[in-house]
Amino acid sequence: MKFTLSVRAASEFVGTAFLVSAVLGSGIMGERLAGGNIAITLLANTLATGAALAALILAFGPVSGAHLNPAVTLAVAFQREIRWPEVPVFLVAQCVGGLAGTVLTHLMFGLPRLSFSQHVRAGKSLALAEFLATFGLLFVVLSCSRFRPAATAPAVACYITAAYWFTSSTSFANPAVTLARALSDTFAGIRPADVPSFIGSQLLGAAAALLLFRWLLAKSTASFAVASAPVSVAERSPTITI
Repeated sequence: MKFTLSVRAASEFVGTAFLVSAVLGSGIMGERLAGGNIAITLLANTLATGAALAALILAFGPVSGAHLNPAVTLAVAFQREIRWPEVPVFLVAQCVGGLAGTVLTHLMFGLPRLSFSQHVRAGKSLALAEFLATFGLLFVVLSCSRFRPAATAPAVACYITAAYWFTSSTSFANPAVTLARALSDTFAGIRPADVPSFIGSQLLGAAAALLLFRWLLAKSTASFAVASAPVSVAERSPTITI
């Protein structure tokens, strides 16, 4: 079934709004219930985000592809799986959806609609973490969508769940979500001044993953072509000399 651009943009808007709500809402709830234990708060944040991500990809994937992430949209465009004129529409829908998710989550928890985050996330180590987190995410997305489409949702959810813990930045890996989290002075927020470094690292990580995936795909195709090449009679029946 083919959906119009407006319907697919609406899908990206709603999907990203729910993703941001899952990230922020679980952080707020975890912080309120954990009694100051940051590890438990992060665990609650992690599990809720991973579970929501899997559900959202399954729900919105058939409509828009469930990119829910500008880095994914750009990579998919370079793969020619979405037309370039549609890219800006997707990006705007994702960013505005993230903003809507922030506002709705704040209202749900009785907080001001928007509040600039004071959560400092600065430094080269965190920038590197975002590069690696986004690199891994994009490679999982590209590989699964090409070779194992049915596994994309659980694979992406599992990767993000793990990356929350193995990266020092807790794996934002999403420019739209990063912008939305800058407007939430809660556990999952990020100081606006740190946003450019995060987004720059995310885009570089996505580009690196795309380049590696395309290189591996080209090498795989070349190897297959060599393996499938016709074999000469002499090669099939070598002369045996005694």
